[in-house]
Amino acid sequence: MEIGTGPIGSCSKDHQKIYLEWFNYADSDGDGRITGNDATKFFALSNLSRQDLKQVWAIADAKRQGYLGYREFIAAMQLISLVQDGHQVTHDLWNSDVDFQNLKPPAMEGLDKLLANKRHSSKTSDPNLNGSLQPQPSPSANWFSSKSSKKISMSSVTSIIDGLKRLYIQKLKPLEVTYRFNDFVSPLLFLWHLQKLLCGNSSNFILGAHIGPEPTTDRFVVVMSGVDDRSIPGNTVAVQADMPFSGLTTFGTAFLSKFECSQMPHSLLEHITLVDTPGVLSGEKQRTQRAYDFTGVTSWFAAKCDLILLLFDPHKLDISDEFKRVITSLRGHDDKIRVVLNKADQVDTQQLMRVYGALMWSLGKVLNTPEVVRVYIGSFNDKPVNESAFGPLGKELFEKEQDDLLSDLKDIPKKACDRRINEFVKRARAAKIHAYIISHLRKEMPAMMGKAKTQQKLIDNLAEEFGKVQKEFHLPPGDFPNVEHFKEILSGYSFDKFEKLKPKMIQVVDDMLGYDIPDLLKNFRNPYD
Repeated sequence: MEIGTGPIGSCSKDHQKIYLEWFNYADSDGDGRITGNDATKFFALSNLSRQDLKQVWAIADAKRQGYLGYREFIAAMQLISLVQDGHQVTHDLWNSDVDFQNLKPPAMEGLDKLLANKRHSSKTSDPNLNGSLQPQPSPSANWFSSKSSKKISMSSVTSIIDGLKRLYIQKLKPLEVTYRFNDFVSPLLFLWHLQKLLCGNSSNFILGAHIGPEPTTDRFVVVMSGVDDRSIPGNTVAVQADMPFSGLTTFGTAFLSKFECSQMPHSLLEHITLVDTPGVLSGEKQRTQRAYDFTGVTSWFAAKCDLILLLFDPHKLDISDEFKRVITSLRGHDDKIRVVLNKADQVDTQQLMRVYGALMWSLGKVLNTPEVVRVYIGSFNDKPVNESAFGPLGKELFEKEQDDLLSDLKDIPKKACDRRINEFVKRARAAKIHAYIISHLRKEMPAMMGKAKTQQKLIDNLAEEFGKVQKEFHLPPGDFPNVEHFKEILSGYSFDKFEKLKPKMIQVVDDMLGYDIPDLLKNFRNPYD
């Protein structure tokens, strides 16, 4: 199914009313989600084979959330209808010439009688109930409020993301708080402040750093879906509870004055949120004129995005000191990075070959990775390709590259849930290593005299201390934080006030990684597996 299109948009209003009633019936607990158990009971009324229903669920739950929302439920119903008409269940059905607007609802054996019984019982129990309930939001939406209880029952966990929230609150967060992980790495609940944006129909960030000879924007601009065209200043965006940008307040008013959110109604933005960074300028003079931590802000966004696009022009390939720092700050997010060589139709074939080689050479010095980064070549704008430089073959190349880039973008929502799991596991491992480091520094402090001198010595020899921790607990050296950054933050703390190592807390996180997360994924896999 293409981004920007969806079955609900191709479904008549009369059919939407029918599907809404079906959805409310299938949603046994009224939380607005059709879980695997709900689906197996309801889908069985279609009399399709288990293999067909397995494919239906796999396509409808393309984001692997572990449940079907109202839109996904309609998708599943339309797929079932097509299978009953003799079609094969494939992703290509969404791109076929099927008239979804007039596609009749599937035949569900005995459903009319079941709905009639429900209407009768509803009128008997509550005469004011008209049977047209809207799907209700999940109770997990209030888990992070100040009034929420610490313990969350398994009955309220109806998706993979809910399960991760529960594990975070009950098992990972206590370790983070004890060893002040949020002060060193990222704020508490960074994943969950972004949750409302990430796991609904809006699911991802794209971060672009644009180097170009033309004048570029001087601010960070977030482009999001909205009911109308409007621009919201950064200071306002940062304090809105329904937006995931409260963590940006740590960069101060100087940054927030260079930050804004642009909202507009567009089907694409229901699936993807874009973040455009200011142009990265060359020269020390331009860098010192910034009144905020540019590298820190880009790093903040990088930790929360699903794809990072670095944009280059063929006429300016040099990587400035500032841009090098930005790329270095992206370390740990290498799998998200894509490079775009834009305006490639402004040079001829021979020049483009040289430009591509120069770009790869420059990136190789900065990225420090044996793998070759993916580079998309083309002219990504609304103007026709300049065929005079390349001819028909060049135009065909650019069109294929553009298709590849769009395909990469379209995959973002489908991989959103997998990305959340990946980021959660990375955070848990980082918190564990952080706890070992902090407790080690506490252990090295004297009981009475010479605390200040010992602390300074530990900071100066921090790389050696990391090595001791790594050997003692058999930890991967590549998982340790940046030494210089860690030194900078440590200077503001008294080591003797750090907590000693608490093996039970470490064991809880180990059990979470070894047992709880695999069990969670098993519980919310395809119910027909």
